[in-house]
Amino acid sequence: MLWNFKPQARAFRYVGHKDVVTSVQFSPLGNLLASASRDRTVRLWIPDKRGKSSEFKAHTAPVRSVDFSADGQFLATASEDKSIKVWNMYRQRFLYSLYRHTHWVRCAKFSPDGRLIVSCSEDKTIKIWDTTNKQCVNNFSDFVGFANFVAFNPNGTCIASAGSDHTVKIWDIRVNKLLQHYQVHSGGVNCVSFHPSGNYLITASSDGTLKILDLLEGRLIYTLQGHTGPVFTVSFSKGGELFTSGGADAQVLLWRTNFDELTCKDIFKRNLKRLHFDSPPHLLDIYPRTPHPHERKVETVETMETTVRTLPEKGEEVCGYFLNPSLMSSECSPTNLKKKTEDMSDLPSESQRPIPLAVADALEHIMDQLNVLTQTVSILEQRLTLTEDKLNDCLENQQKLFNAIQKS
Repeated sequence: MLWNFKPQARAFRYVGHKDVVTSVQFSPLGNLLASASRDRTVRLWIPDKRGKSSEFKAHTAPVRSVDFSADGQFLATASEDKSIKVWNMYRQRFLYSLYRHTHWVRCAKFSPDGRLIVSCSEDKTIKIWDTTNKQCVNNFSDFVGFANFVAFNPNGTCIASAGSDHTVKIWDIRVNKLLQHYQVHSGGVNCVSFHPSGNYLITASSDGTLKILDLLEGRLIYTLQGHTGPVFTVSFSKGGELFTSGGADAQVLLWRTNFDELTCKDIFKRNLKRLHFDSPPHLLDIYPRTPHPHERKVETVETMETTVRTLPEKGEEVCGYFLNPSLMSSECSPTNLKKKTEDMSDLPSESQRPIPLAVADALEHIMDQLNVLTQTVSILEQRLTLTEDKLNDCLENQQKLFNAIQKS
């Protein structure tokens, strides 16, 4: 189904698959819509009234996920035939397969720059693939459960995994370490989605809830209870102002965000105030610290027809405005919520000692310099890669020329 947000607009129903549809995704430009199905096929749809589609057949088992690269040139598909396949969108043809998993592959996603693919499988591994040489370059193993879903953060330095063992994990692919470990659900986690800022992660679980995690502070900030059954999928909009969720209750819910009003610099300043040895792990750490289970006593607060579970010890805010656009109230407007958040941030914590303002300014300056260095290193890596590619081309041409001279 393709829905239009305009009032009283009709929805388009596209029929073509012969079995359950397991995954859908728009291309970056929005001119194509890819879908995967248990009928072992992938379809590309033109999102208009006619809804014409073309069918891709290469998998020998049900296809579990589809994902476009950021430039829209390629499509990655994951299947129960234990393979990941990559397709060229311009020519609409199959390119190559990636084989290393020993069980069903549940999900495969491109990195933001398109140079890597992350995949998860029921063989309890998460693999990182290099799209240039088609090789597996990294492997994360979990001996408890398997990941149902994986995704890169917006800058491509970390991946998040949604575990069948009720956990959400953040992995740093630069140092191959587990960075954060959340145990906030009472059922398997089926899907995760990063906010475009990279500072927040939303999770969907079979326990019927959605949870929003503050990754910089390493804590749960919202629990949303709108579905009446397991929640299978969740995704932020491109700008992050909205997100949508779908579940076993046959509902697709559209939510409005109101937790991302602070700018990145404000978040960093708040984070600098909480630097102490017992801090939970966050994305500014390079090496991980102990898992952060969030196993605290919870309290239930009734807000009209929807129940929101809060963690008062961590300052979790509750707002009907966040639950559904139809449940807005003047007391929970974004402005009031922002004031409340600012008031809460001014309260001192017993376990945290604020550091001097001069030191905070110095640390902020150092962080800015580190960001510049990181960008410089990234540019140098890209130039080095281009140089290596050109050198390989020169060597190949030289070898061809040498062979031609020998033959003559």
